[in-house]
Amino acid sequence: MDLGTNTRRRAMSALFATVALMNTAQVLANTAGTLIAAETSGPGASGLPSAAGVIGTAVGALLSGALTSRHGRRFALLVGYGSATAGALAASIGAVIGSLILMLAGLMALGLGNGAAQLSRYLAADMYPAERKAFALSSVVWAGTIGALTGPLMIAPTAHAAKWLDLPDLSGPIMVAGLAVALAAATSFILPPDEVAQSTKPEGWAVFRRPALKLPLTAMVAAQITMVAVMTMTPPQLHHLGHGLDVVGWILSAHIFGMFALSPISGRIADRIGGRRTIACGIVVLAAATVLAIMLPSSHTSGLPISLFLLGYGWNLMFVGGSSLLSSMVQTREKGAIDAVIWGSSAFASIGSGHLFGYGGYPLVAGVAGILALLPVFLLVRRDAETTG
Repeated sequence: MDLGTNTRRRAMSALFATVALMNTAQVLANTAGTLIAAETSGPGASGLPSAAGVIGTAVGALLSGALTSRHGRRFALLVGYGSATAGALAASIGAVIGSLILMLAGLMALGLGNGAAQLSRYLAADMYPAERKAFALSSVVWAGTIGALTGPLMIAPTAHAAKWLDLPDLSGPIMVAGLAVALAAATSFILPPDEVAQSTKPEGWAVFRRPALKLPLTAMVAAQITMVAVMTMTPPQLHHLGHGLDVVGWILSAHIFGMFALSPISGRIADRIGGRRTIACGIVVLAAATVLAIMLPSSHTSGLPISLFLLGYGWNLMFVGGSSLLSSMVQTREKGAIDAVIWGSSAFASIGSGHLFGYGGYPLVAGVAGILALLPVFLLVRRDAETTG
């Protein structure tokens, strides 16, 4: 993608802002949705809102990849964020009237915008030369830091505001999420109009036959499942221990800060030592996070905040490392298909983690998640063996 310096700066600013707003909206809506589902339908249903969101994200990634290929990035983002705004409105109504089904449908539509936001990292990488691609995509991932700092801390105040208006308190965060996504849609107009030309015929789902795709795809799926499973069950765990929304908010802030704030560092690491070694670093960090969650499942002052921070940064290392390997490997449409698989698989983590939590509690969730985080090790070891052999 050949862009002038000013145009590229404007495009990067718009991508950064929309991702920040979308991430803030996801934090607010998913946390409130998880607590609403747990209160109304029991712990076993607490993973349903997150599952609805990631299914929507998977569909949104597919849709955005296809629309970007045909009509350009601005049109794709406008469609994604516009759909998300309508979804947030439906979820807000569901939260107010006590309809879990309507809320879940709205959260699924909200996920369409998140799917568009996820592909923004590849759009950023496409604007830079090969030696700076990982840093460029990590800069957009870093935009999620805004959500890390503001999203969780807004949960309690927005809930109090809704209660002051005689509305269910947890409907407040979802309403504010809708406002954030609407602002993201408006910000998308800053992007310069474009047509993304395809130099070769799109492979579609056939891209998954590529041997080189196995490691980045497995790593990103494993990291996503591990992160989603533990993160989704943290609010119910804290709620079960008797903590309020303020404690839930700041612990999730530590987690989401880990997910996004150090992204530029992860990008530099990937540019310097390569995506494979960055993935290996991420596996070590994720394993440490799950071990800490198993050992200190009720430590809300130190154990859980540190564990959730490490959980976020381990995910970040694997996400940036895998994305850097994929950035020049496949076209935009195929990147959408890959993101769809990643987010679709984490829907099972959301649902499964709720059942694991109901059966064996938080340590069981963390233990199973930690085992899954080790799956990419086999591909790393096999590749190293083939190289030395």
